[in-house]
Amino acid sequence: MNTNPPAAQFTACGLITLTTDFGTHDPFVGVMKGRMLARYPQARIVDLTHEIRAHWPAEAGFWLARCHRYFPAGTVHVAVVDPGVGSSRQFAVVEADGHLFLAPDNGLLATVVARADQCVLRHVGPSVLERVGASRPSATFHGRDVFAPLAAEIAAARLTADELGPVVTELIPGWLDDPVAGPGGISGVVVTVDHFGNLLTNIDRELLAQVPNPVVRAGGHELPLRRTYSDARPGDYLALVNSFGVVEIARAERSAAEGLGLDRGAPVSVVQK
Repeated sequence: MNTNPPAAQFTACGLITLTTDFGTHDPFVGVMKGRMLARYPQARIVDLTHEIRAHWPAEAGFWLARCHRYFPAGTVHVAVVDPGVGSSRQFAVVEADGHLFLAPDNGLLATVVARADQCVLRHVGPSVLERVGASRPSATFHGRDVFAPLAAEIAAARLTADELGPVVTELIPGWLDDPVAGPGGISGVVVTVDHFGNLLTNIDRELLAQVPNPVVRAGGHELPLRRTYSDARPGDYLALVNSFGVVEIARAERSAAEGLGLDRGAPVSVVQK
């Protein structure tokens, strides 16, 4: 990762994405959108997901790092998974690949930074919070009181990336260790479980080239690496490289998570057959 100013600097296009652990049972997401639209009625707001595991910033960072490229340059990506809300933790800004990311500085954006070719890191300055009316936020809802007004002002091009605050050299590290590749194979972890019960790991496709004839081990099982789900019989377990370029553990037409009893943080390894 290179922290020099990016070749494609951020220019707002009016689009905002939201990633949270709020769910949709309560009005929190709607209130955030209302706050944004009150400031910038022309904003276009896309819900990336609000089903991040509660208090698990690593999952939000995983999805942001792999999904932002499907949005146009100039998008503001807001992620609020914030077990430290109300504490002295900072508000982080990452400018990368022509996109701008806003999140608590709690490790959430570590994967975005690690995967970026070039980026600029900042902490939001107190004067900026005062400028957008966020200098006295509630102790429990910074999504509404800080991130929503900031995102609206940035998306409306009334606040530039350079004005957000001082450049910093690093942010809080991520909660999960990076995959480790060695003579014995590759070790990683499950980062998230999707709607179908598939277990998505942090082992990227590129690492597999280091292991001839790879098989995947998880939950006491050794799983063949297949091209797609239909290459296994219904009920059989398999591993594959999914559409986001990471190793995934699946069970054809069933839930691998339920069948294997595995969840986020479970160890996964790739070894030679």
